[in-house]
Amino acid sequence: MERVQITLPSAFAFSTQITVQIGDINYGQHLSNDAVLRLCHEARLRFLQAHAYHEMDVEGRGLIIADAAIKFMSQAFHGDVLTFNVAVGNIGRAGFALFTQIVNASKKIEIARVKNGMVFFDYTQQTTAETPDAFREKFS
Repeated sequence: MERVQITLPSAFAFSTQITVQIGDINYGQHLSNDAVLRLCHEARLRFLQAHAYHEMDVEGRGLIIADAAIKFMSQAFHGDVLTFNVAVGNIGRAGFALFTQIVNASKKIEIARVKNGMVFFDYTQQTTAETPDAFREKFS
């Protein structure tokens, strides 16, 4: 079986910690795949806030998710404190890749890697928008 490969950038622009809650656990008693995406959403919001942005205003443009990929490396369990390391990469004409590395904070074990394709979006016109120069300069 071919596995998803996610190569992380060499440096991260942001890091935050989130504790695994009981609602994040599936019937296998470990962190569920849908919870990983939800927790990455929280980490993304914190990353944006740390740079004085939010999903509806990044240098005057909104963001929309075009795709998501997860590569699981290990399990996480209720009560685990996870570190979410966030990086911007592959900046293009109208978007970028947002990479998230999830690590068990106490055991230093990599739990997962997530890559989201982020597109700049004009919600008024309902169309993609060009990558703002200020964003490109900040994260290139």
